[in-house]
Amino acid sequence: MHQTFDAALEINLLHANQAGADHNRAHFDEWGITCLNVMSSPGAGKTVLLERTLAALNQELKIAVIEGDMTTELDAERLRQYGVPVIAINTGRSCHLDSQMVSGGIHTLAQEYNPSELELVFVENVGNLVCPAEFEVGEHAKVALLSVTEGEDKPLKYPVMFQEADCLLITKTDLAPYLDIDLHRLESNVRQMNPHVRIIPLSAKTGEGLEQWFDWVRTQIQSLQIEELAIQA
Repeated sequence: MHQTFDAALEINLLHANQAGADHNRAHFDEWGITCLNVMSSPGAGKTVLLERTLAALNQELKIAVIEGDMTTELDAERLRQYGVPVIAINTGRSCHLDSQMVSGGIHTLAQEYNPSELELVFVENVGNLVCPAEFEVGEHAKVALLSVTEGEDKPLKYPVMFQEADCLLITKTDLAPYLDIDLHRLESNVRQMNPHVRIIPLSAKTGEGLEQWFDWVRTQIQSLQIEELAIQA
Protein backbone atom coordinates (compact mmCIF):
# COMPACT_ATOMS: atom_id res chain seq x y z
CA MET A 1 0.00 0.00 0.00
CA HIS A 2 2.80 2.40 0.98
CA GLN A 3 4.73 1.66 -2.25
CA THR A 4 1.57 2.18 -4.31
CA PHE A 5 0.96 5.56 -2.67
CA ASP A 6 4.57 6.65 -3.26
CA ALA A 7 4.40 5.63 -6.92
CA ALA A 8 1.12 7.51 -7.42
CA LEU A 9 2.57 10.61 -5.74
CA GLU A 10 5.63 10.49 -7.98
CA ILE A 11 3.45 10.16 -11.09
CA ASN A 12 1.33 13.13 -9.99
CA LEU A 13 4.43 15.25 -9.32
CA LEU A 14 5.93 14.45 -12.70
CA HIS A 15 2.61 15.07 -14.45
CA ALA A 16 2.23 18.48 -12.80
CA ASN A 17 5.84 19.33 -13.60
CA GLN A 18 5.35 18.33 -17.24
CA ALA A 19 2.35 20.62 -17.55
CA GLY A 20 4.49 23.47 -16.23
CA ALA A 21 7.31 22.56 -18.62
CA ASP A 22 4.92 22.65 -21.57
CA HIS A 23 3.77 26.10 -20.43
CA ASN A 24 7.37 27.33 -20.20
CA ARG A 25 8.18 25.96 -23.64
CA ALA A 26 5.18 27.78 -25.07
CA HIS A 27 6.67 31.04 -23.76
CA PHE A 28 10.03 30.25 -25.34
CA ASP A 29 8.35 29.37 -28.63
CA GLU A 30 6.30 32.57 -28.57
CA TRP A 31 9.47 34.61 -28.12
CA GLY A 32 11.49 32.62 -30.67
CA ILE A 33 13.96 31.42 -28.02
CA THR A 34 15.80 28.10 -28.06
CA CYS A 35 16.21 26.74 -24.52
CA LEU A 36 18.96 24.26 -23.61
CA ASN A 37 18.96 22.50 -20.23
CA VAL A 38 22.57 21.90 -19.11
CA MET A 39 22.96 19.09 -16.56
CA SER A 40 25.76 17.19 -14.82
CA SER A 41 27.14 16.12 -11.49
CA PRO A 42 28.88 18.80 -9.40
CA GLY A 43 32.28 19.77 -10.77
CA ALA A 44 31.85 18.40 -14.30
CA GLY A 45 32.37 21.87 -15.75
CA LYS A 46 28.95 23.37 -16.53
CA THR A 47 29.79 26.92 -15.51
CA VAL A 48 33.19 27.08 -17.21
CA LEU A 49 31.59 25.63 -20.35
CA LEU A 50 29.03 28.45 -20.30
CA GLU A 51 31.80 30.98 -19.72
CA ARG A 52 33.63 29.77 -22.83
CA THR A 53 30.36 29.68 -24.77
CA LEU A 54 29.34 33.20 -23.81
CA ALA A 55 32.80 34.52 -24.61
CA ALA A 56 32.64 32.96 -28.09
CA LEU A 57 29.00 33.48 -29.06
CA ASN A 58 27.78 36.56 -27.21
CA GLN A 59 28.54 38.85 -30.15
CA GLU A 60 26.85 36.45 -32.57
CA LEU A 61 23.74 35.51 -30.57
CA LYS A 62 21.50 37.17 -28.02
CA ILE A 63 21.87 34.89 -25.00
CA ALA A 64 20.51 34.73 -21.45
CA VAL A 65 21.09 32.26 -18.61
CA ILE A 66 18.81 30.91 -15.92
CA GLU A 67 21.26 29.79 -13.26
CA GLY A 68 20.24 27.18 -10.70
CA ASP A 69 22.14 26.58 -7.47
CA MET A 70 21.16 25.29 -4.06
CA THR A 71 22.70 28.36 -2.38
CA THR A 72 24.69 31.50 -3.34
CA GLU A 73 24.93 33.35 -6.65
CA LEU A 74 28.62 32.60 -7.17
CA ASP A 75 28.15 30.95 -10.57
CA ALA A 76 25.63 33.58 -11.63
CA GLU A 77 28.14 36.33 -10.85
CA ARG A 78 30.77 34.59 -12.96
CA LEU A 79 28.42 34.55 -15.94
CA ARG A 80 27.23 38.14 -15.49
CA GLN A 81 30.76 39.29 -16.27
CA TYR A 82 30.04 38.44 -19.93
CA GLY A 83 27.34 41.09 -20.15
CA VAL A 84 24.38 38.75 -20.59
CA PRO A 85 21.12 38.60 -18.60
CA VAL A 86 21.52 36.04 -15.80
CA ILE A 87 18.58 35.09 -13.58
CA ALA A 88 19.68 33.27 -10.42
CA ILE A 89 17.45 30.67 -8.76
CA ASN A 90 18.35 29.22 -5.35
CA THR A 91 16.66 25.85 -4.85
CA GLY A 92 17.43 25.45 -1.14
CA ARG A 93 17.38 21.74 -0.35
CA SER A 94 16.03 20.72 -3.74
CA CYS A 95 18.61 18.88 -5.86
CA HIS A 96 17.21 20.07 -9.20
CA LEU A 97 15.32 22.81 -10.95
CA ASP A 98 11.69 22.08 -11.76
CA SER A 99 9.34 23.75 -14.20
CA GLN A 100 7.76 25.99 -11.54
CA MET A 101 11.15 27.36 -10.47
CA VAL A 102 12.11 28.03 -14.07
CA SER A 103 8.72 29.65 -14.66
CA GLY A 104 9.62 32.16 -11.96
CA GLY A 105 12.94 32.75 -13.71
CA ILE A 106 11.17 33.28 -17.03
CA HIS A 107 8.82 35.86 -15.56
CA THR A 108 11.73 37.71 -13.95
CA LEU A 109 13.53 37.64 -17.31
CA ALA A 110 10.44 39.04 -19.04
CA GLN A 111 10.10 41.82 -16.46
CA GLU A 112 13.74 42.96 -16.63
CA TYR A 113 14.50 42.40 -20.32
CA ASN A 114 12.76 42.10 -23.68
CA PRO A 115 12.67 38.32 -24.24
CA SER A 116 11.63 38.66 -27.88
CA GLU A 117 15.11 40.06 -28.55
CA LEU A 118 16.77 36.87 -27.23
CA GLU A 119 17.65 33.83 -29.33
CA LEU A 120 19.06 31.40 -26.77
CA VAL A 121 18.53 30.65 -23.07
CA PHE A 122 20.76 28.28 -21.18
CA VAL A 123 19.33 26.73 -18.03
CA GLU A 124 22.25 25.66 -15.85
CA ASN A 125 20.71 23.03 -13.61
CA VAL A 126 21.79 22.10 -10.10
CA GLY A 127 24.79 19.76 -9.97
CA ASN A 128 23.26 16.30 -9.63
CA LEU A 129 23.49 13.20 -11.82
CA VAL A 130 19.97 11.89 -11.12
CA CYS A 131 17.12 14.33 -10.41
CA PRO A 132 17.55 17.03 -13.10
CA ALA A 133 17.03 14.53 -15.92
CA GLU A 134 13.61 13.50 -14.56
CA PHE A 135 12.14 17.01 -14.37
CA GLU A 136 11.72 18.88 -17.64
CA VAL A 137 11.78 22.66 -17.37
CA GLY A 138 10.57 23.65 -20.85
CA GLU A 139 13.80 23.05 -22.72
CA HIS A 140 14.03 22.18 -26.39
CA ALA A 141 17.06 19.93 -25.79
CA LYS A 142 19.00 18.44 -22.89
CA VAL A 143 22.78 18.71 -22.64
CA ALA A 144 24.62 16.40 -20.24
CA LEU A 145 28.24 16.76 -19.16
CA LEU A 146 30.43 13.90 -17.95
CA SER A 147 34.00 14.65 -16.96
CA VAL A 148 36.76 12.11 -17.52
CA THR A 149 37.48 12.27 -13.77
CA GLU A 150 34.11 10.61 -13.04
CA GLY A 151 35.02 7.27 -14.61
CA GLU A 152 33.74 5.04 -17.39
CA ASP A 153 30.91 3.41 -15.44
CA LYS A 154 28.75 6.46 -14.68
CA PRO A 155 26.44 5.99 -17.72
CA LEU A 156 25.69 2.45 -16.53
CA LYS A 157 25.21 3.40 -12.87
CA TYR A 158 23.15 6.56 -13.51
CA PRO A 159 21.38 5.76 -16.80
CA VAL A 160 18.50 8.27 -16.84
CA MET A 161 20.69 11.33 -17.40
CA PHE A 162 22.35 9.69 -20.40
CA GLN A 163 19.15 8.21 -21.79
CA GLU A 164 17.52 11.65 -21.80
CA ALA A 165 20.45 13.65 -23.19
CA ASP A 166 20.35 15.02 -26.74
CA CYS A 167 24.02 15.98 -26.53
CA LEU A 168 26.70 14.56 -24.24
CA LEU A 169 29.88 16.52 -23.60
CA ILE A 170 32.81 14.50 -22.28
CA THR A 171 34.66 17.24 -20.42
CA LYS A 172 38.18 17.79 -19.07
CA THR A 173 39.73 15.63 -21.79
CA ASP A 174 43.07 17.37 -21.16
CA LEU A 175 43.25 15.29 -17.95
CA ALA A 176 42.71 11.94 -19.71
CA PRO A 177 46.47 11.17 -20.13
CA TYR A 178 46.88 11.34 -16.35
CA LEU A 179 43.96 9.05 -15.53
CA ASP A 180 43.31 5.34 -15.86
CA ILE A 181 40.38 5.82 -18.22
CA ASP A 182 39.45 4.41 -21.61
CA LEU A 183 37.52 7.05 -23.55
CA HIS A 184 36.35 4.50 -26.13
CA ARG A 185 34.85 2.36 -23.37
CA LEU A 186 33.21 5.42 -21.83
CA GLU A 187 31.60 6.31 -25.17
CA SER A 188 30.53 2.70 -25.63
CA ASN A 189 28.81 2.74 -22.23
CA VAL A 190 27.01 5.94 -23.20
CA ARG A 191 25.86 4.34 -26.48
CA GLN A 192 24.40 1.41 -24.54
CA MET A 193 22.12 3.89 -22.78
CA ASN A 194 21.46 6.16 -25.76
CA PRO A 195 22.57 5.01 -29.23
CA HIS A 196 21.63 8.29 -30.94
CA VAL A 197 23.05 10.92 -28.58
CA ARG A 198 25.59 13.36 -30.05
CA ILE A 199 28.88 12.90 -28.17
CA ILE A 200 31.47 15.70 -28.15
CA PRO A 201 34.73 15.26 -26.21
CA LEU A 202 36.06 18.66 -25.19
CA SER A 203 38.36 20.60 -22.92
CA ALA A 204 37.43 24.09 -21.81
CA LYS A 205 41.09 24.59 -20.89
CA THR A 206 42.71 23.70 -24.24
CA GLY A 207 39.73 24.51 -26.46
CA GLU A 208 39.53 20.99 -27.90
CA GLY A 209 36.00 20.26 -29.10
CA LEU A 210 34.58 23.70 -28.33
CA GLU A 211 33.96 24.57 -31.99
CA GLN A 212 31.99 21.34 -32.42
CA TRP A 213 29.93 22.30 -29.37
CA PHE A 214 29.31 25.81 -30.72
CA ASP A 215 28.20 24.34 -34.06
CA TRP A 216 25.78 22.00 -32.26
CA VAL A 217 24.28 24.97 -30.41
CA ARG A 218 23.86 26.88 -33.67
CA THR A 219 22.18 23.84 -35.22
CA GLN A 220 19.60 23.71 -32.40
CA ILE A 221 18.68 27.35 -32.98
CA GLN A 222 18.43 26.85 -36.74
CA SER A 223 16.27 23.74 -36.32
CA LEU A 224 13.77 25.61 -34.16
CA GLN A 225 13.67 28.51 -36.62
CA ILE A 226 12.94 26.08 -39.47
CA GLU A 227 10.13 24.50 -37.44
CA GLU A 228 8.61 27.92 -36.77
CA LEU A 229 8.72 28.83 -40.44
CA ALA A 230 7.05 25.55 -41.35
CA ILE A 231 4.26 26.22 -38.84
CA GLN A 232 3.74 29.75 -40.16
CA ALA A 233 3.58 28.44 -43.73
